[in-house]
Amino acid sequence: MTRRYDRDELLAALSAAGVPYVLHTHKPVFTVEEAACETDHLPGAHIKNLFLKDKAGALYLVTCLHERRVDLNKLAKGLGAAKGRLSFASEDVLWETLGVKPGSVTPLGLVNAGAGAIRFVLDNGVLEHDIVNPHPLQNDATLALSPADMTRVIESWGHTIEWLDLINFLRENDTL
Repeated sequence: MTRRYDRDELLAALSAAGVPYVLHTHKPVFTVEEAACETDHLPGAHIKNLFLKDKAGALYLVTCLHERRVDLNKLAKGLGAAKGRLSFASEDVLWETLGVKPGSVTPLGLVNAGAGAIRFVLDNGVLEHDIVNPHPLQNDATLALSPADMTRVIESWGHTIEWLDLINFLRENDTL
């Protein structure tokens, strides 16, 4: 990683890219349940983010609607993860790669990752909403922005987005 953005720098980068957003501050949240208490009143897609690695050390960021149940074994096999296994990446790898701490994982952390360093998988259920609500690199705030703007800026940072119909994907990969 050559540069690590903080929240203010991320917000400046979003503004410079013409991405409109609304910043909502709240107490720090570390789980989907805690986030729901602080942000359920906000319209739009509420997401959870899984920062994973496979047995070969390849990194994955999976962003999905917060209510989705994700079976890591099915996901690993369906995505072709090394040895069919995914586990959560360490706190050190999270910090070094995305520049965030546990509880603050966000697709916007890709601003800190080198192009191609992480396989980014995005649940297409997010597109069913006009607004998506990721953390801005810290878990004491939530940004409201359009999914189209979020994906556009992530692609401008050099990342490829793998769209995934997570519900049907996991169902179809039941027998893998």
